[in-house]
Amino acid sequence: MFARFPSSTFAKAALSAPLLTLSACGEAPPADPPPLSEEALSAVTGNAGAPREQLAREIDDLFTAEGLGETRAVVVMADGELAAERYSDGYDADTRHISWSMAKTVTAVMVGMLVADGRLRLDEGAPVPFWQRRGDPRSEITLRQLLQMRSGLRHTEAGDPPYESSEVRMLFLDGRDNMARWAEEQPLEAEPGEKFEYSSNTTVILADIATRALTGSKDPDRRRMAVTEYLQERLFEPLGMESMVLEFDAAGTLIGGSLMHASARDWAKFGEFMRNNGRAPSGEQLVPSRYIEAMIEPSPASPHYGLQTWLNRPMDEPAGDRPHPLFPDRAPASLFSMIGHMGQYVLVSPEQRVTLVRLGHSNSEERPPMLKQAADVLALYPVR
Repeated sequence: MFARFPSSTFAKAALSAPLLTLSACGEAPPADPPPLSEEALSAVTGNAGAPREQLAREIDDLFTAEGLGETRAVVVMADGELAAERYSDGYDADTRHISWSMAKTVTAVMVGMLVADGRLRLDEGAPVPFWQRRGDPRSEITLRQLLQMRSGLRHTEAGDPPYESSEVRMLFLDGRDNMARWAEEQPLEAEPGEKFEYSSNTTVILADIATRALTGSKDPDRRRMAVTEYLQERLFEPLGMESMVLEFDAAGTLIGGSLMHASARDWAKFGEFMRNNGRAPSGEQLVPSRYIEAMIEPSPASPHYGLQTWLNRPMDEPAGDRPHPLFPDRAPASLFSMIGHMGQYVLVSPEQRVTLVRLGHSNSEERPPMLKQAADVLALYPVR
């Protein structure tokens, strides 16, 4: 616009004023970002659904920025299409990644299918034989309360020292051969429904309940077979999740709170199934949509947790030194997530029509900045 003025001196002075101001403040003009590598650019497909270079750069930061831990795999689905996919050295599209606690959401879907089949009921006392003795207060615990992590059972997920935690004792110490029985034997420490307490033990109880709904056998091999065949036929095959591998304990109980293995693409398929309210790519309704809606509704005891699923809702009360597991200030409240130990995430944002999978290894200090970077990826997609 300065070309309109006859005085070139004035034009030069006006143009140089911002630079002089920056110089006086000791600040240099912002540098252009470094060029992206071919690896970063090739990770983004023609169906990105967002500016290609920006998406490539934000995903590149997940792999290369300092202080975020090790990102091993990222898959982004936008509007049902593969938008981006990238792996670190030593990993590829066929690598199976451990779920850790992402498995809990899969277990909850299995329970929902059995509810739809009429084999289980959400709001009746959970059918745990050990609790049905006369006068046992645990008989009041409902299946819904187990799903919402508000059973009232004495299950402490983390402990100091670690071997005192209920999770470690169940998985690796005195409960390892029959995990469900060990978890079910624990007493109440609160009234059922009153208190939220996140617990892998609770999900193993759910897996045991589901197994007994499928078979009356106590033979470990038959129990394993019943669950594997049910999930393969009813869930994994319709979704095309061919890589899924399940782990069971010595009693044949699915370790449904922590030990499932699948490729990043298959974790993305499961996220898309959830985003589409329980429908397979073929359009088949695998679990009632109302059950998926219940999974992503806040629990009465915790606004940021549904049925074995984390929600992007603000907490009612400060959590001390525990940060919010997601980012309610950065994404829609409708966003929900499967979250696993050491930084495994399937982030699903229905209003943005996006699923983001991030798998890797980040310690407790690295997870918050890593999650912030994942939020930066999602921020490229508009709310619709």
